[in-house]
Amino acid sequence: MSTETFNIPLPSLGWLTILKGIMSSLSRVLFALVSCAVLVTGSLARAADSSTAPGAPSTGSGQAAAPNPPSAEQTPGLAAAEAISLITGVAISPLLGVSGVGAYKWYKTVPEKRAGLAWYAQPWFWIPALVLVGLALVKDTFGAALPTAVKKPFDVIEAIENKISGLVAAGAFVPLIAIIFKSAGDDGAWLRDAGLAAVDVTPWLNLLTVPLAVAAFTVVFLVSHVINVLILISPFTLVDTALKGARAAVLSTVALTSFANPYVGAVWSLCIILVCWFLSGWAFRLFVFGTVFTWDLRTFRKTRFKVEPEANWVFTARAIGKTPLRTYGRLTRGPKGELVLRYRPWLILPRKSLTLPPGRYAVGRGLFYSEIIAHDGKEEVPMLTLAPCYRTHEGELNSLYALDGVHDAGVVKGMKTLWNWVKEPFGRSDNVQRSNSTSDVQRSTKKVHA
Repeated sequence: MSTETFNIPLPSLGWLTILKGIMSSLSRVLFALVSCAVLVTGSLARAADSSTAPGAPSTGSGQAAAPNPPSAEQTPGLAAAEAISLITGVAISPLLGVSGVGAYKWYKTVPEKRAGLAWYAQPWFWIPALVLVGLALVKDTFGAALPTAVKKPFDVIEAIENKISGLVAAGAFVPLIAIIFKSAGDDGAWLRDAGLAAVDVTPWLNLLTVPLAVAAFTVVFLVSHVINVLILISPFTLVDTALKGARAAVLSTVALTSFANPYVGAVWSLCIILVCWFLSGWAFRLFVFGTVFTWDLRTFRKTRFKVEPEANWVFTARAIGKTPLRTYGRLTRGPKGELVLRYRPWLILPRKSLTLPPGRYAVGRGLFYSEIIAHDGKEEVPMLTLAPCYRTHEGELNSLYALDGVHDAGVVKGMKTLWNWVKEPFGRSDNVQRSNSTSDVQRSTKKVHA
């Protein structure tokens, strides 16, 4: 069956009871998200404040005061522990983490030195960023009471924002936080203890920590971004709220453990990074899936899209043999007429081929996206997922790959079934699905041959 479903409220529940339950859930989610934002912003900012070396304090005469003697809070071990928690937290929620840290650093800096702060601590960045975070919070709070068709455009915008903020954080924020080893000229106590005061090895040490930090950020961000992709393809607004609540809960654990003890927070963050490493392949496929879907939906690509005559990009709708779910590749016809999917793991590794099992295949038309389904006349099993740009082009695909027609699926099938049921008492019932599918195939056949 299609992944889309027709969601009808249960008639046994009164609207007042449903509304009361929704508002109760929304109030708890709102409280949890606001608490999470406060805790995360405070603890991550505390970590950023101590993981970056502060400048020399200014004296009343305008001259720089003598540097304080090295303390335990300035050791590379503590800086590394707090940097690990900070990077993990920012990877889970890039816009909230970067803007929260920036606002805190701007607040803690004396006005005379604020102009020299990094870009993320400037008001022109963190004020609009926090406004966007607030708008997302409002959307998540009241979105559960909205119809799916009304909420989805805002989910698309948020998914794009999450990608952009993650990219900016990985390239321009994480490297600044990952530079945890200070130069021997700034504070060489730990180097002198190691007998390396005459040799400044900090550039080489930071050369190792920065790539590792970016790699850790990337795997955590990929898994975190899965939430946005699942929200994008989920037909249930209450499920969206639950997914956001789960991510907020994980983010809160990072903040709380780091606030209680930096080393405990670092250990917990390393556990999260390790889990995300094992999930990175699955998360990367979902990341590509979400990127293609958001681009097609946001740019209305279906209006300018043309079906390729030889091969077209599709996703696997299930694991087929050793090929995992949502593998992205090009669908072609083999020399014997079989359907063949050619793809590259991680998009760059050596090319592989998958031959779909023999059988009857058709195009399943959905509301937002369609599928290629295997069927035996009774049961339909989705095999390949088509991007939203193929919507309204199902007939062309059917003719190109010589499939068994276009079948309504998911919400479209449910809506037409309901409409047919409404017309039946008036003697106007007909096989809507069959007539529409036949006309689509005929029109697409003329278009392909033309």
